[in-house]
Amino acid sequence: MADTYRITLKNCGFFARHGVHDQEEFLGQRFFIDAELEIRFSQALETDELEGTVDYGKVFQVIEEIVTGRRRYLIEALALDIAKSLCDHFDAVLRARITVRKPSAPIRGLLDYVEVCVDHVR
Repeated sequence: MADTYRITLKNCGFFARHGVHDQEEFLGQRFFIDAELEIRFSQALETDELEGTVDYGKVFQVIEEIVTGRRRYLIEALALDIAKSLCDHFDAVLRARITVRKPSAPIRGLLDYVEVCVDHVR
């Protein structure tokens, strides 16, 4: 029997106003979030009942509330807030790895996005 399993949400997109520069708050921009959650094994895997696992629809809602909520200057802080909140909100989450991508980072040059990844262990 497995001790843990993983739930992953990839490329969750939101419009928000994070960043250091005033223009980032004024204009806002898109942010993309990946959440990789390590979940404590439960009987839900065998009983096929939602109540025994982590509802990824609710995970998405928690992420959305944080990303579209108050402004953070650093996407590192945003990632950590999401990771901590998911561990606090769902008892079965043992570890949350959160990746935040910022495609419109105010950098003079060509790039696809800036990305940070934060791990938080309960």
